[in-house]
Amino acid sequence: MNCEIITIGDELLIGQVIDTNSSWMAARLNEIGVRVVQKTTVSDDPAHITEAIRRAETRAAVILMTGGLGPTKDDLTKDTLCRYFNTELVMNSKVEADLVSYFSARGRELTETNRKQAELPAACKPLYNKLGTAPGMLFEKDNRVYISLPGVPYEMKDIMTEQVIPLLKIKAGDIAIFHYTMMTIGVGESFLADLISDVESGLPPYIKLAYLPSPGMVRLRLSCYGSNEEKKLQVLDEVNKIKVLISKYIYGYNDETIEMVVGNLLREKGNTVSFAESCTGGYLSHLVTSIPGSSDYYIGSSISYANEVKSKFLGVDPEVIHEKGAVSEEVALAMAKGVRSKLGSTWAVSTTGVAGPGGGTPEKPVGTIWIGLDGPSGSFAKKFNFAGDRLRNIQLTGAFALNMLRKELIGERDN
Repeated sequence: MNCEIITIGDELLIGQVIDTNSSWMAARLNEIGVRVVQKTTVSDDPAHITEAIRRAETRAAVILMTGGLGPTKDDLTKDTLCRYFNTELVMNSKVEADLVSYFSARGRELTETNRKQAELPAACKPLYNKLGTAPGMLFEKDNRVYISLPGVPYEMKDIMTEQVIPLLKIKAGDIAIFHYTMMTIGVGESFLADLISDVESGLPPYIKLAYLPSPGMVRLRLSCYGSNEEKKLQVLDEVNKIKVLISKYIYGYNDETIEMVVGNLLREKGNTVSFAESCTGGYLSHLVTSIPGSSDYYIGSSISYANEVKSKFLGVDPEVIHEKGAVSEEVALAMAKGVRSKLGSTWAVSTTGVAGPGGGTPEKPVGTIWIGLDGPSGSFAKKFNFAGDRLRNIQLTGAFALNMLRKELIGERDN
């Protein structure tokens, strides 16, 4: 079963709001065998919305829309759908009662503007919204399903999870989509392609291989559509062939992030970690603490951006900074040792570098990064030469710093 996702809103087109809804919906649809064939974003304009629906009908049996369901005059999706399905707005007593309860619970009266949220096209099935004021709507016509949901992410997700997914799961039947992803780090997309070219050339036609790069990482995803158990086993067989060729670059599988993998290793070993961050400005700490349960192994950090903090808090010798520079092997090592000693962690990782866009020199251009590590197996530091913009350099530093720690935890130091 094919699906097209249509996101509606001028704010999406001018970049004021980033569309996270469609990626979340696509992932959930994929899990039940509904294949998203296109995503379309249109403005809050009835003609644009109508044209997007008509085009989607040529590609998909499920047309899933988000946005434009608010109570204000710029929210036009409901009126547009009413005209599209040649129906009229009628007051829905349950939605009206829900709205009264919603506002009463917040000590507010239901205004006439908000009461209009309870007016729904007579031809639709309401999708009740227990977290907000805009209900979703479901239409069926010519063996197609049209679903309109609020654009507020947490409201959309609740309606999708509780009402839309169960319905579409029944309609999709037993057709499944099987994916298996290998997460790699420290190797480029083209180099990976060369390493596994023979396996890729020999893949059966029903297995697709995709390269999905991100800063410092590449995901290799093998997919099988309409899969049965025999085809799934074939996918896993191809995965094993690839793993033999690129095992040293694989840090995890499927939805595992590098911070999840490192966290699990620390927990399994009963180890702890702390960070001394300069050029990353807390990004490493953010990655690690984004994982639930990270308090099991994360002690704390020093965001030692200024040289004075490196010296006063971490004990880095000012003469070393003066002689070698803040971006140096010696300072990276001293920072890691200093924070480990100060906070008493099993492991410590430090970052110091020139993230950019300014601050570079011929000797240390933008993208020059030193990452230090101190722990039970000793101390060492590595130099990296990145070439991206500031944010990319910070992201790359975070990824490679965690990977250095991962390799040390499994005893595979990459000198």
